[in-house]
Amino acid sequence: MTLKKFIGGLVGFCILIIVIIIGLDRWISYKTAPYIYHDVDKLPHRAIGVVLGTSKYVQGGGINGFYRSRIEGAINLYWQKKVDYLILSGDNALLSYNEPITMKKDLIKAGIPQESIVLDYAGFRTLDSVVRANKVFNADDFTIITQEFHCERAIFIALAQGIQAQCFAVPSPSSMKLVRIREIFARVKAFIDLYILDNQPKYLGPAMPIITDDQ
Repeated sequence: MTLKKFIGGLVGFCILIIVIIIGLDRWISYKTAPYIYHDVDKLPHRAIGVVLGTSKYVQGGGINGFYRSRIEGAINLYWQKKVDYLILSGDNALLSYNEPITMKKDLIKAGIPQESIVLDYAGFRTLDSVVRANKVFNADDFTIITQEFHCERAIFIALAQGIQAQCFAVPSPSSMKLVRIREIFARVKAFIDLYILDNQPKYLGPAMPIITDDQ
């Protein structure tokens, strides 16, 4: 094989990989669109809402726009009676960094009763949060609360796991270019986790079912 043919083959292979990655990204968006809502008035009621965690503050100080919108969305859905309970799912890796506790404090400040809040300390990634809501907290049909791009990946995971879920898409910050690029690769990883490696949540533990009026 000549160097020219080798380079041509390598370029062709790279183009194919890029096409596959972009195609997977678009396919996930298309597949999950029917389960994503932007208008709270059109969102069907579900007993349980799952707020996907993120850091409250950005590097250098200031409130993280992703966090603010998710908390405001959760508060809105609760008072609009679109959800009765809120699972706050996030990372709890360090004593100084606890996403569920941070979210809980802000929800309680907004007047949401403590008995309507459930903490999931093992939501280390989106797959963990979605699967644990079903297997640990016995949520058979629930509303995920996060930004639209994240909704798409979360619903994709739910569908692959046979979990009924819908998602309420809260506003995203204006600067999204780098986040959206990172999301493309996160979707590739999610596909590999689900369909190739069959990865499961890092930690499940005992079942802690939430008893709702719907049960």
